[in-house]
This record gives sequence, structure tokens and C-alpha cells, in this order.
Amino acid sequence: MKRRERQFQRALVLMLTVVLTVCSLTACGKETGWRAREVAVIDDNYRTWYEIFVYSFCDSDGDQVGDLQGVISKLDYIADMGFNGIWLMPIMPAASYHKYDVKDYQAIEAEYGTMGDFEQLVAECDKRGIKLIIDLVLNHTSSEHPWFVGACDYLESLGEGEEPSAEACPYYEYYNFVKGKPNSDTWYQVGTTDYYYEGMFWSGMPDVNFESEALRREFEAIVDFWMEKGVGGFRLDAVKEFYSGSTGKNVEVLTWLNDYVKAAYPDAYMVGEAWEGLNTYAQYYASGIDSFFNFEFAGPTGVITKTMMFSGETNSAQAYAKALVRVQNAIRDYRADAIDAPFFVNHDMARAAGYMQYDQRKVKMAAALNILMSGSVFVYYGEEIGMTGSGKDENKRAPMYWSADAQAEGMTRGPLDMEPQENQFASAEEQMKAADSIYSFYKDAILLRNQNPEIARGTVARLEDVADLDIAAISKTYNEETIYLLYNISETEEKQVAMQQYGALGIAGYLCADGGEVTMKDGVVTLPSYSVVVLRGEAAADRQ
Repeated sequence: MKRRERQFQRALVLMLTVVLTVCSLTACGKETGWRAREVAVIDDNYRTWYEIFVYSFCDSDGDQVGDLQGVISKLDYIADMGFNGIWLMPIMPAASYHKYDVKDYQAIEAEYGTMGDFEQLVAECDKRGIKLIIDLVLNHTSSEHPWFVGACDYLESLGEGEEPSAEACPYYEYYNFVKGKPNSDTWYQVGTTDYYYEGMFWSGMPDVNFESEALRREFEAIVDFWMEKGVGGFRLDAVKEFYSGSTGKNVEVLTWLNDYVKAAYPDAYMVGEAWEGLNTYAQYYASGIDSFFNFEFAGPTGVITKTMMFSGETNSAQAYAKALVRVQNAIRDYRADAIDAPFFVNHDMARAAGYMQYDQRKVKMAAALNILMSGSVFVYYGEEIGMTGSGKDENKRAPMYWSADAQAEGMTRGPLDMEPQENQFASAEEQMKAADSIYSFYKDAILLRNQNPEIARGTVARLEDVADLDIAAISKTYNEETIYLLYNISETEEKQVAMQQYGALGIAGYLCADGGEVTMKDGVVTLPSYSVVVLRGEAAADRQ
């Protein structure tokens, strides 16, 4: 099917999905109150993304290694939660379990399945209105990639006094080779020669040389290959290491890539990993790339963890609201139409439940602080059930906890060097049956996001007249519609917030970590501890 036909099919499916969702919620009477409100999912690049490590996600053939058919089998689970985007960590052949050392950019890792399986996955995602992006590792290849093998074989074949030439071996210029050992532990010897190559991460991942125009043409062909297979875009790995320590050069590489991709595929979505502080990663938006991961809010030292786990004015709910505006404005200084990419944890970080000391209420509230942010929000598989995982990288990529029975269908063994992980919360199978579970809270949070397009797309402003340090009070404006979000970050205290000055508002939906209720009377909102409410004009709020 041609790409334009796929785009039309995806849009049609999205409209039908919205209609069927509304019908099922209202006609069948399965939901009442704000949960029965119409969803308003827009087919653009502001999405709610689910990150999957295929190896550990779901096994379909009994070998205990996750695969693409396993992902296909769980698409209804993903779509039912409300996700409309999936990011697959690397799926190309590689020497390692994590597969960030690519041996062939135009093939599928045999453990994961076949190209036919991938094409089926794309088609099944399209049926559900899910946009699929894949990891694209451009900074380095595997040391087993034919380009690198060819370059090294060539260097080892040189005679005494013979100088290397890209004309004799085009692959020679694809990598960073030097003669003589540099004074750095990131350079490795080519066989027994006097030549060395750069490998910022390790010897099995030789860095490529973006000065080579021939290499850039290779990557353009790779982009075309996958876009024509139906992917919706790419997650770009380690973009700050194209030229380590040179933001300007990295931005140039990304500008080339963005210009090439968007010229041919204007609806493609790309998100880059520039693991830097805000003042640096914001500069990358000048490249035109849609999004860069928001490391300011993520991880054990990010804004979300500080808000939930530390006290004082600089870690208060008010500080959280100020940070939302600060990050938004820093990004927009470089591009007005930038799409932020908030996340809480990913495959390189310990699981969030550990940061929250396995306090279920805090796990839920931290999820709300992430999911209700503007932009394209990313959720790592298993976070929706509070999975465990910390320490070495393998532990952070443990098997998705589908069932308490380790032999149950779909369960994987996880990376071979993984240490035993003991989950503190129930399995997905059990949590799906419980209205007060972490899973159900995530589902409600994503539903609230999908019902109110302003949550993802709105310009954030802080309500400065709300002075309580435990209350984050913000507005979001999109398409001349303004909604208001109030967060009570207090662990124990119920809070009241007067909102009469913002007009006739009604409750459009709310989240409460205890399963309680947010109420509003005479313009005053009452929020239980660890709760969030969305307010909007009464006519819209009352629509059922």
C-alpha cells in the first residue's frame, strides 16, 4: 500500500475509533461522569507514546525472548490504555541484547521475527490509529557492520608506507580513523596496525564520521527504506555524540537529517536524545527536529522526583508550575512550534516506583505530573504497573510483568545478565481488574489527556494569584480555548482553591491517588491530597 493511502487509512481509522469509543462509553453504560465524556484525539504529532524494549516485552513463540508478534498481540492492551504512539527500541540485527550496535540497518533482528512480521505490526498499528516510530542509531554502528569490517580489512591490507584513501575504500571515510594512538581511552586499535578508531561508548560501537557525504547518502537511503515500510518517524539515539562537545556541529547534522526527512515525509515525527541540561538541549530545537526528550523533569534528580520526594519552596508544587513555564519558554526561544517530549524514566534509568519508595499514592501522583505535561509524553513499558528495576542496565529492562506466573503465556526471561527483580506491585493481569490500581490511574490520566487537546498542545501560564505552596495552578490555551489545571501535591491535606475570577468553570475531569472525589461549589474547588483537576468553561465541562 502506498504511503499516502496508509495516511488516509490511518486518519479514517482514527475517526472511527473516536466514534466507537464514544458509543461504547455512553450507549453501553460502562462509564459514567467525566470518564464518559467524548475523547478528542487529534491526528498530529502531539501523542502519548509507549516505549517498548521488544526483547523483554512479550514472547509469542515460547523461547522466552520478546518478539514482534508478541508486540502485535498486545496492541489492544496498548490502545485500550489510550496510547496512540509506540516507540520501539532497536529492532535491527545486532551483537548485543540491547541492539544499539547495528549490524544491518535494513533488516530485522532474527530473534524478533521477520520483515513480514514488522510489516504486519505497522498494518495493525494503523488499524488502531497508532503511530509507530523506531530507534535510529546514527552515531555509531556495530564493529561487525560490513562498512566497518570492510574499512578495517582495507587498513590491515595496506603495505609499508601506503596511505589510506577513500577512493580505494569508500568505507574508510565512514568512521573516525587516525594513525598513531591518541591520548584517550575512547580510541581502539585496528588489528595490529598503527591505526585507531573512535568509539565513544565502547570498542564494539565505532563512531561514524558525518564529514563523509557518502555516509550521509547511506543514511538517507536507510530513512527512505523504513519510511516506505510505513514507520511514522524515528527516535534518534545519542545525538549529542555526533560531535561530542560541539552542540553547533550536532545541530548541523540534525538540520541535514530533518530537512531530508521532512521534504519527503512532512508528517514524520522525530524525537532526539540529547542527554543534557535544559540550556543545552533547548539549542537543539534550532535543527527543526520536532522534539527532544525533556531531561529537566526526568530521573531521580528531575523536577518530578524533587516535587514528590523533597520539601521546601524550591521543590514545591509552585516550583513545579514555574518549571513548566520555564522549560516551555526556553524551548520556544529556539523554535515557536517545538513539541516538548516529557518523560519520567526510560531504559537508561531506574524505575520510577523506586524513586517513590514504592508508595503507591506517590507513584500515581508522579505519573500525573508527567502525563499531563504539554507536548508528546513518553511512558516506558511497565511504568503503568509500577514495575521494579534499578542498578545495571539489564535490570532496568526486565520482563514486562504480565502475570505472577513466570511461565504464563507471553512472559519473557529478560536480559541474560539481569539480576533477579522482585516487583512490589501486582502484575498487569491483576491490576487490570482493580479500579484503584496504578494501571487504572494511568488509564484515567491518559483518558483525561485524550479528552482535552489543550493538555498536550496548550501554552502554559501559571496562575500567580494562587499562593499555596502545595498547589500548582496553571492554565493551558490552545485554539482560543483555555483550560485550568490544579494539582494538590500535599500528602495529607485537603485543599480549597477559589477560581471564581476565571469565569464560569466546571470540572472536566480529575485524578485522585486515593480514589476520592474533587468537588466544586460556588467557584471554589476542593481537592483531596494527591489529586489533580481539569477545569474548563461550564458548557464544555458538562458535555457528557
